[in-house]
Amino acid sequence: MSTLYKVHGSQNHFFILDQTELSTPLTDTELVEFTKKITNPSSGILNGADGVLAINSPTRPQALAQMRVINTDGSEASMCGNGLRTVARYLSKKYNQDNFLVDTMNANLRVRKPDNLAKGVKAFAVEISPVSFNKSSLPFQNLGYNRIIDQYLPEIYPGLRFTSIAVPNPHLISFMDQNQIESNILKEVGKYLNGDNPYFPDGVNVNFAQILGKNKLFVRTYERGVGFTNACGTGMSATSLAFCLTHPEKGFFNQSIDVYNPGGKVQTIVHHENHTYWIELIGNATFTDQIEISETDLHNCDFSSINITSTEEESDYQNFIQNLPHFNNLSAN
Repeated sequence: MSTLYKVHGSQNHFFILDQTELSTPLTDTELVEFTKKITNPSSGILNGADGVLAINSPTRPQALAQMRVINTDGSEASMCGNGLRTVARYLSKKYNQDNFLVDTMNANLRVRKPDNLAKGVKAFAVEISPVSFNKSSLPFQNLGYNRIIDQYLPEIYPGLRFTSIAVPNPHLISFMDQNQIESNILKEVGKYLNGDNPYFPDGVNVNFAQILGKNKLFVRTYERGVGFTNACGTGMSATSLAFCLTHPEKGFFNQSIDVYNPGGKVQTIVHHENHTYWIELIGNATFTDQIEISETDLHNCDFSSINITSTEEESDYQNFIQNLPHFNNLSAN
């Protein structure tokens, strides 16, 4: 039998599939088909998910394992901060290590085990990098700039300033008030830029943020390949960097920033070292269910004979977020 895990970081939900435990790993075609089916709320299990996190043997030296991120539509993301926290927790237990490297699409990334966030709420801290502002890294075109830092983009939406950062996932960020965040602007912009459009030909993750105070943010994300998510780890990280760059009177480098989201809260620390930037993302790594499935059924995407065991971790996480300052006053629409 094979074991899958249903997990989440800030209620950004995934299934973890450890391919190194299989006698025959899924091919890329099988992995895409498996992801599309299991993450679909209708054809999958446990109300679906935002993607599958596949663990493979590392391709870069010194890393403990490789993480691949497959979105619900079958596309592959270069990174996922919320997902990496859950994979780091899985690998930490499997290999009995608390500080190590995970191989992702673009780089080995540092992860470490911090203290729990609250009773029963296990956490991990992960590196978000590399960072780039160049349009070729995102990419974007036809906007009149080689990079976008706190610029009006009337082609995208009137009256809003935008910043675009790759971390390495591409992100477009705008700071605004609560009424704007609760409106349909994010849905309109997110759907437009992730469909056929002349500005972001490969799509882009769109993040709208509200500044709550010094080192405090609320972030909503329309995620490329997924749509609205409860949280996006690389999005909250990119938004934190944009916060420090464009609002230096309220966002500070090398200090903990509280980032609220519709799924809860994380902390970020934005670093500027040796003329480069990187962000540490600290948040929950919650395992809600363990799923037993035969390897044959796994390859055939047959979920009719699975066995699911729930954990008690979700109730602890819900207690944690319900007691967060700000959380119950912020919209999750």
